Amino acid sequence: MSLQWEQVIVHSAAPKTLGQWWAEALGWVVVFDSDDEFEIRPTADQMPGLDFVRLAEAKQSKSRLHLDFRPDDQEAEVARLVAHGARRVDIGQGDQTSWVVLADPEGNEFCILGQNSTQ
Repeated sequence: MSLQWEQVIVHSAAPKTLGQWWAEALGWVVVFDSDDEFEIRPTADQMPGLDFVRLAEAKQSKSRLHLDFRPDDQEAEVARLVAHGARRVDIGQGDQTSWVVLADPEGNEFCILGQNSTQ
């Protein structure tokens, strides 16, 4: 028996808008686009991907699942993503300095890890 991780589903009020934001932020390609769903992947045939699916209800609290990214240059990547529309958020991480918590335009949290982060 074998399992292959295909995608992470992200519920969204505006799947195409949020999916396009993430596609540009990650440099990924669009593999599916409809009124209610927008899927992106690193390349057309590489998984896992992110699949943005319409959900009318608004986000209620801190996300139970979030993505972590480890760039070559944390400070530069945080600045690039903030300029792209992300915002810094406090989810109770305290004074630690090894990762930065950001949120996408719909408030979904994600972390930009430093080189020495153990998160």
